[in-house]
Amino acid sequence: MSKVRVALVGVGNCASAIVQGVYYYKHVDDDAKVPGLLHPRLGKYHVGDIEFVAAFDVSAEKIGRDLSEAIFAYPNITKKFAEVPKLGVEVKPGPVLDGVAPHMLEVFKPHNLDVGLESVVDELRRSKAEVVVNLLPVGSEAASRFYAEASARAHSSFVNGIPVFIASDPEGYWPERYREAGVPLLGDDIKGQLGATILHTALVSLLRDRGVKVLETYQLNIGGNTDFLNMTVEDRLKSKRISKTRAVTSIIPEGYDLEEEGRVRIGPSDFVPFLGNTKVCYIYIKGLSFADFTVELDVKLKVDDKSMFAGAMIDAIRLAKIAMDRGLCGPVPEACAYYFKHPPRHAPSPQVALQWLREFLGEELEAYEEALATM
Repeated sequence: MSKVRVALVGVGNCASAIVQGVYYYKHVDDDAKVPGLLHPRLGKYHVGDIEFVAAFDVSAEKIGRDLSEAIFAYPNITKKFAEVPKLGVEVKPGPVLDGVAPHMLEVFKPHNLDVGLESVVDELRRSKAEVVVNLLPVGSEAASRFYAEASARAHSSFVNGIPVFIASDPEGYWPERYREAGVPLLGDDIKGQLGATILHTALVSLLRDRGVKVLETYQLNIGGNTDFLNMTVEDRLKSKRISKTRAVTSIIPEGYDLEEEGRVRIGPSDFVPFLGNTKVCYIYIKGLSFADFTVELDVKLKVDDKSMFAGAMIDAIRLAKIAMDRGLCGPVPEACAYYFKHPPRHAPSPQVALQWLREFLGEELEAYEEALATM
């Protein structure tokens, strides 16, 4: 049976939801309707074909433990929703670099080991990892680039789940690096199944399509996990705010710039400990309609932050493997546009992004749907 061999960079709440999610749906039928997944089987890869073969973290609480145990170790708070057997994957130390902000030292309890690039590359090669998934905390610019380089050297595809601009690198270095390495690159900053950004984008798209001119908008997010605690320091948020903002403003017609006019504010706003993994989002949009009358929207969204993340990432992992099987290298625009907030190329709407993805899957998707029709 075909497998997708995955290495996880960062064994936090997102990793816990991804690993549990694979086992939650490991034996689901191909024709099942699984909330949050494009299909139980993408191409020839079922959810249950994802195999975790390596993991890296900086926390002394997790290093040396089996991945099945580390996903529940402090300070993770993702609830247990699936039985995960012992995986035989020992969590290895990664370099700390900028992966731990000063105010997070007591929370993450980082090791003091000297971890070099070659040791990580060797582990990726030893484990035969095909897809490396970046789940580091927001603001881990240097650490993300470290793992991107390690992945390229090991000839593993790289899926960048956080807002560091790798696939969308404005200088073009990382896309070219992955073309030279001969492996796919997906990113940047994963969209949740129905998260704040995808909802905000859909609402702005609706107003645009109905001829309403967006005048101003904000998106305020609060939560209680370590992600939100990490993001209480504004210095960690530069790329995050750019990523979330461009996801929304990219679909606004040319001719006026909300960012330049200071009429848009999008991103994490506060840490509320008792919320745990629950994320609460407030979206406000003011627009100009017919005869210069105004229209205003106020929306509240409340979701489990990590389950929203996990479903989308499970699809992205399988898409990276499909791209790898096809011999594609560098960014995969269709997968990036649908699943990521800051792709190399934005689609003009969520519907167009989905169409690009379906065209990318092409014959594989058609064969899958034809098989389901005969069941």
